[in-house]
Amino acid sequence: MAIHNFSALRGTRVEFTIQSEAVAGNLLGDPATRRVAVYLPEGYDESDEDYPLFVDLVGFTGSGLAHFNWRPFGDNIPQRLDRLVAAGEMGPVVTVFPDCFTSLGGNQYIDSAAMGNWEAFLIDEMLPAVEERFRVRRGREHRALFGKSSGGYGAIVHGLRRADAWGAVACHSGDMGFLMAYWPDFSHLLDEVAEHGGDLMSLLAHYEAKPKLSHGDLHHLMTMAMAATYDPDPDAPKGLRLPVDLRTGEIIPERWANWMRHDPVEIAKTPEGIANAKALNGLFIDCGTTDQYALLYGARALTRILTEAGVDHRYEEFDDDHTAVDYRQDVSFPFLYEAIAG
Repeated sequence: MAIHNFSALRGTRVEFTIQSEAVAGNLLGDPATRRVAVYLPEGYDESDEDYPLFVDLVGFTGSGLAHFNWRPFGDNIPQRLDRLVAAGEMGPVVTVFPDCFTSLGGNQYIDSAAMGNWEAFLIDEMLPAVEERFRVRRGREHRALFGKSSGGYGAIVHGLRRADAWGAVACHSGDMGFLMAYWPDFSHLLDEVAEHGGDLMSLLAHYEAKPKLSHGDLHHLMTMAMAATYDPDPDAPKGLRLPVDLRTGEIIPERWANWMRHDPVEIAKTPEGIANAKALNGLFIDCGTTDQYALLYGARALTRILTEAGVDHRYEEFDDDHTAVDYRQDVSFPFLYEAIAG
């Protein structure tokens, strides 16, 4: 176990806000004004250098702003970057930490009528705002996107769909293989919905009134957030519907098909997905061998498809589960830097 990093940050944190048109009008009623934190590397103010760009997508229940927080027995992301640069493992980068938190507890970073158009926010609003304010190298080939869990999902989906915007991506334990990853959660959520009269809005109101959400509550919220992301209903309250019958649990085929359209494993089976993956300068994927959300199987399926299609990528499995695996960034960050530094 590594001792806590007591070092002060070598670089500088700054913030700005975006009044987002992409997020405005989301059916959750979440705010469109978003904070974006930026970590400028040591020496930024003393040089006229343009830097490669890293963008951080956090996991469910997180915000990019939290990745500056103190961490016991390890580094936060700015400390990790400082350490890797000082050790010569990578060069300095400008790193962006957007706040994309939603009232359903998190984000998958794609466009949704219910959640907001988060892909458009990141690419069409945030990237130009960063390039306007900071000395970063212009163009997709100098940008890297990374994340873990839901953030890993956002990174890999952007890589498979939007290689026009990103030069490299790193997906740590990202959501994929939806049938195994998500299906076990539906029966537990249906039990909870039944206790609230079969009404999703009643359940949400119950959660909003609670002084503390349990681990199970957060998992139910996460399932509802996935529904609002992958299959929003513009005519439903908060745009929310499930892909199963609330009483019998039977699958509703057309709704589940909408979910599966967003599964990275399925996207990688399309010509567009493979073309985008091949256009990336760097693609990093990893997953723990005891991941408690069964994401390992989706990761194995994805890397098989990419390998058979001739996509150059780096895939690693490691001996751990889904929790507290940020140390894997010691591997991915130098990989990303090499891919985008030019």
